[in-house]
Amino acid sequence: MARKLPAQTVYFLYAGITAFLFEMVFTVNEVYRFEAAGFSPWQLVIVGTALELSCFIFEIPTGILADLKSRKLSVIIGVILIGMGFLIEGLVPVFMVILLCQVIWGIGYTFTSGAFEAWISDEVGGKELTGLFLKGAQVRQVGALIAIVLSTAIGAYIINLPMIVGGILFILLGLFLLIYMPETGFKPTLASEAGSYFQQMASTFAAGIRFMKKSQFLIVMACITFFYGLYSEGLDRLWIAHILQDVTLPDINVKPIVWVGLINGTALIASILAVEYIKRRLEKTGQLQKVWLLVVINAVMALSIIVFAMAGHYGTAFSSYLLFYILRTTNGPIYSAWLNENIESSVRATVLSTYGQLDAFGQIISGPIIGYIAYKATMELSLIVSGLLLLPVVALFAFLLKKAKHSV
Repeated sequence: MARKLPAQTVYFLYAGITAFLFEMVFTVNEVYRFEAAGFSPWQLVIVGTALELSCFIFEIPTGILADLKSRKLSVIIGVILIGMGFLIEGLVPVFMVILLCQVIWGIGYTFTSGAFEAWISDEVGGKELTGLFLKGAQVRQVGALIAIVLSTAIGAYIINLPMIVGGILFILLGLFLLIYMPETGFKPTLASEAGSYFQQMASTFAAGIRFMKKSQFLIVMACITFFYGLYSEGLDRLWIAHILQDVTLPDINVKPIVWVGLINGTALIASILAVEYIKRRLEKTGQLQKVWLLVVINAVMALSIIVFAMAGHYGTAFSSYLLFYILRTTNGPIYSAWLNENIESSVRATVLSTYGQLDAFGQIISGPIIGYIAYKATMELSLIVSGLLLLPVVALFAFLLKKAKHSV
């Protein structure tokens, strides 16, 4: 029997490899849908809504499975399903097939969502998570940067090949985790003899909701997560189409995938430097300064989306999207670490899955609306609306900042 690897080693390997594989696919998939499959802006958004709908339906059940049975098993099932979804989409450029693939890999994502963070939190005892998550973000950035270069080079010749390769490697990653991923800190929430599986699911879900209701902080963070879902769907589905259709690009004879790769690659390099700077700063600061940082980051994110939406020149579009990308990459690990630090281990995966479901619910609501605006009006207007939907997050973080000041 193969010897298990240390938990932190698996954490960083998983972070780097999954970031590499996701970016392999995401660098080309929107261009693939827009050009090879001939999707309209409406269809681009609808396939995203299908993805989020599957996440919304399955997020809680898969999170409860992770709390009751095994977080390792949940992660392994998830990465294999993600790989299957990517592989089939890359092989069949047909709208209904791609729609089905979103459901498959969306379900897979819910198996990993919350479960992987809960797993590493248990393995390291739930301590020093901010530094670990920020370092993990840097590993992801390096993996993603390598993938952008490779995916762009391959996709310039065969646009769907990075998706096929990414899907196959995701499946192989699941087999690797089966052999080498440890699980020593996990304790099932309920003993198997406490009742039927569905009774255990209901009991664990209720415990997660009760835990959230006891904390004003977690309720506010749930609202923040919902608005993250509202704003992100339109931007994530339409930014590439906006660049290719509405922005005046330099008069150079290169394929669209090269422009996408150039933008993503530059943004990643800048974000790697930004996250390193923030990581060093946070080592010297406390909670109050952390909340201030989240207020500023989210305010500038909203402004940069609106500027990007209105940009007609490549320079303005590039710089505004670059700023947004850097801030979003920096915001994620700070937000995740702060949230994890305030959740008990016994319900951590369930609570995190509840947040994942709120994010998906926000995207389900906003997706058809943003798509309809793009269909009836313009993509520029739909992206402006996306930026405005982020502004309530700034107000909610400002509220938490005020509460933090009073508790000092």
